[in-house]
Formats: sequence, C-alpha cells, structure tokens
Amino acid sequence: MTISDGFNNRRYFCQTAGMSPAVNRAVYLALADRRNRRPVVGEFPAEARLKGFFFFCGKQISTELEVESEEASLNVVVIPGNPGVASFYKDFVEALYEQLGGCASITAIGHISHSRQDMAYGRMFSLQEQINHKVGFIKELQNKHLPIILIGHSIGSYVCIEVLKRFPEQEIFSIFLYPFLALNTSSSTQYMIGVLARSSLLSATFSFLVALLGSFPTRISGALVSRLLGPSCSTTAVDAACTCLMKYHTMRNVLFMAKTEFEKLSEEPDWSFMKEKKKQIAFLFGVDDHWGPLSLFEEISRQVPGAPLSIEREGHTHSFSCSKAGSIWVAHHVANLIKSRVSSQE
Repeated sequence: MTISDGFNNRRYFCQTAGMSPAVNRAVYLALADRRNRRPVVGEFPAEARLKGFFFFCGKQISTELEVESEEASLNVVVIPGNPGVASFYKDFVEALYEQLGGCASITAIGHISHSRQDMAYGRMFSLQEQINHKVGFIKELQNKHLPIILIGHSIGSYVCIEVLKRFPEQEIFSIFLYPFLALNTSSSTQYMIGVLARSSLLSATFSFLVALLGSFPTRISGALVSRLLGPSCSTTAVDAACTCLMKYHTMRNVLFMAKTEFEKLSEEPDWSFMKEKKKQIAFLFGVDDHWGPLSLFEEISRQVPGAPLSIEREGHTHSFSCSKAGSIWVAHHVANLIKSRVSSQE
C-alpha cells in the first residue's frame, strides 16, 4: 500500500491492488475525514499511473480520474460533457499524457452524482451547481502554483467559460471540444431530450428502465451498450456506461442537468466575454455535430474574430472519448494546442 501526501496535506491516494475488500474499506475509512479528495476503491481499472478519487467540495461529491506527473509543469483539467462520468475519458487522459511527454498532471473531474455510487442520497444537481463544484476544484488546484489549462467537452465548454469568469485575474488557457454553447432548434434529438428532461414522470420512468437494464448480467448489459454506442466504441466506454451511467440516480441527474442546460442555453452566448478572452480560448468542432453545429462555428468566427477555430474532419463523433481512435486523435490535437501555448509564453 502507498499513501502519498503531495497536496498541502490535503491530497492522498491509495494503491490497494491485491488487498481484501475489508482492508480497502479500512483504508478508505482511515482517510475519510482527513481531506477533500479521497481514494476510490474499484471505481476505475487499475493502471500504473492512472488513479481514481472522490473529490469533496463542501457536501458535494464527485469522482475524478487522474494521471500525475512527478515533473509536472502544468495542471490540465478535463471537464466532461453530460453524462459527466470521468471514466469515459480514461483513454483520452492517457493519450494526452503521452502526447505531452509526461510534463503535465491531468485530471478528468466528473459531475456530482454522475458515478457508480449515489453519495447525494437522491438529490439532483443543476448546471449551476456543477459549475460551482468545478470552481471549488480549481481553487484546490491553485495550491500547486502551476499554470492551469482547462479542457471542456460539450457542455463542459460552457462550464469552462463560467469558471473563467470566476478567476478574472488568472490567465487560464481553455480548449473547447465539440462545444455545446447554444440550443440548436433544428435538432430533433435535442427536442426529444428536452421533452424527456422537462417531465419528472418521464425522467423517472426512463431512469428506472435504464437502471433495470443495468441490473442485468454484465455480458447482457455490455452487449446492449455496445450496440447502442456503435461498433467503434471502446471497452472503456462500455465499462463506464455499465458501471456508472446505468444507475437510477445517475440517469436522473443526467436528465435534470440537461433540463437546466436547455434553460440556460436558450440565452445568447456571452460573446463580449469570449471576445475579451479570445487569446485564452480555442475551439474544435466536428463536421456533423448537432450539439456544436458548424453554424455555431461560423457565428463564433463573426462574433469573436481572431479566436482559434478548428474543424475535425477525420470522421470522429461528438462522443469522441467513447472510441480509442477518437480519443487519440483529439489528444494529439489538444497536445499541439497546449505546446503552442506554452512555447508562446516562453
């Protein structure tokens, strides 16, 4: 067992491979009241560098996935879309770590109650509460005194923008992947999700059915998820969906967050803020993505002239992190943006 203190006496992780559940539980309880980030037992696959944690911000709890560099000159934080399951980004985090040559510690922080265990006891969290939670995490990370880079995926891009507003004096470079920043009224998928999310009865019924499927043996639920996600989906994505997403509390939170997203994103994006921060932000769009359509790409180019904009034309989808190839390609693109940013600051 290794217990390491490297975060001003507030950060611990625990490697407990091969130990009995009773020992794992004892270690967990021993650390339970000592800090804001706590080890996750069995939440993520065991890796040489990859570790899972609980992050506690007040009474709000989420899981995070981290690969830490002992020679880090940067802290990179990945803020997911919705669902905000950190383990969906495992392949991406690992690939980005390799692309950056181990010079950065990288953390994917999940949304509150979008995980295997319901530690909020049935409570549902809005988009604003998820934003506040990420702000709390960034405040913790500032204790390391290293430059911070934010990577937002989908609605995570909107969360990043709101986080930037909370740290006006700090120059945080942010990369928005397949950004969801405004409602797409021409999208039938968004319309159907909106109808489902706005109805408590429909949301509860749908969540119950998803949880019922999740209670099936793994080989059955895994086959269903694989068929739903498509042939390119990775085993990492299938495992994440089966262990975290197909839970009643997770799906209720996914839909409740979507409801509050749609309410907020019916408003006009904050173009003036993006224009002010255009040297600190970069965008990546997909060719056929109803969440971040090319019409939004064109609008940003008009409203925020000079902002770095790219279009991915390799055939990856909005859910890039659900495929190995998508994770690797996007990690390569993001790594190049980060390297360019670092070199321009030298």
